[in-house]
Amino acid sequence: MQAALALGLFGLAGASPAHAVVEVAWWHAMSGQLKLRLEQLAADFNASQAEYRIVPSYKGNYTETVTSAIFAFRSHSQPAIVQVNEIGTATMMAAKGAVYPVFELMRDEQEAFSPAAYLPAVTGYYTDIDGNMLSFPFNASTPILYYNKTLFGRAGLDPGQPPKTWPEVGAAAKRLLAAGAACGFTTSWPSWINIENFSAYHNLPLASRSNGLGGLDAVLTIDNPTVVRHIAQLAEWQTSKAFDYSGRATTAEPRFQKGECAIFIGSSATRADILANAKFEVGFGMLPYWPDVAGAPQNTIIGGATLWVLRGRPSEEYRGVAKFFGYLSQPEIQAAWHQNTGYLPITRAAYELTRAQGFYDRNPGTDISIEQITLKMPTENSKGLRLGSFVLIRDVIEDELEQAFAGKKSAKTALGSAVERGNRLLRQFERANP
Repeated sequence: MQAALALGLFGLAGASPAHAVVEVAWWHAMSGQLKLRLEQLAADFNASQAEYRIVPSYKGNYTETVTSAIFAFRSHSQPAIVQVNEIGTATMMAAKGAVYPVFELMRDEQEAFSPAAYLPAVTGYYTDIDGNMLSFPFNASTPILYYNKTLFGRAGLDPGQPPKTWPEVGAAAKRLLAAGAACGFTTSWPSWINIENFSAYHNLPLASRSNGLGGLDAVLTIDNPTVVRHIAQLAEWQTSKAFDYSGRATTAEPRFQKGECAIFIGSSATRADILANAKFEVGFGMLPYWPDVAGAPQNTIIGGATLWVLRGRPSEEYRGVAKFFGYLSQPEIQAAWHQNTGYLPITRAAYELTRAQGFYDRNPGTDISIEQITLKMPTENSKGLRLGSFVLIRDVIEDELEQAFAGKKSAKTALGSAVERGNRLLRQFERANP
């Protein structure tokens, strides 16, 4: 899909007729309450000035939104802004003729824009090798630990102290099972949490070439001894339900909300949903780490999506896009988005404003995600990743993880197979984007 997008977009950007009214189309993938929040952002910007009108359009999930962009380019009806999830970054970069890099847009439109104002763990994901921001960070999250304080108390664990390391998670899970919990802990997004963020948090390379940031010729390195040990331990815990695999994407979340699993590791952006549905007091903690790994904990990486600007629109629309991005960067706008959604603030100023407003004091645990991604300055291993066809590669990784958790393969064999299969996809993408 990603290679097809790059091929479909590359070189197809052409001029389209100018509009009499300066409306700026924004295609996105947010539904439910997040869709309403997004639409309110656009409405507030539109009300703040009289020259431009941002028109948001929901196009389905991320894959459906990107697919819509492919067909739009073929008919020269592409939007000015499209929301693309973080693992689509390499694909968008490969579509050089179709993408208008954000740093160029803001420079051309003489709109104030300083990458230094943004959180390094966010900007690192969306910058080129020279540090230029290619797209505009919009909704960014990172995985954190949630736990059921009621079940902790019942098991004789301190409800005020979340487990900090993987050995502590394992020990707590066993005590929780003994106290009657149906499952000790589970996670959502298996690859994102247990491979991608696990590697960054332990300062381990996910792939060569700075996790692909340095070039398309990267190869996967997730079959290293530390990751193998981690997956082997999860598989061992699986046999007793200390760890209980719940499936891909967000299928694990209801198990925690219903009180079935006592500990849950998932996106920081699910906080509001969890609090709305859980019938128990929820505790929050940082992502666990293995204490014997040198340099751990490092920093986690983000998930979510970013806003890409597409070429081929009338020049006046780009002025509106630049103004809109400037508006989104304002501390009070970012702070409100962060507080209302659970997504990370993309700027330091928004974080400081939120703290000054007392939000973190009133809502314990909401600052854990920011603390975690800023724990240390990102390294080549923890800036993020930029690997072609990573949507497909993530499916491969999770397929192999499932084999390990089911006891059908050893962790070493499963991860070795994931590397072999994933590298084939990387080479196919590289050949398609010379």
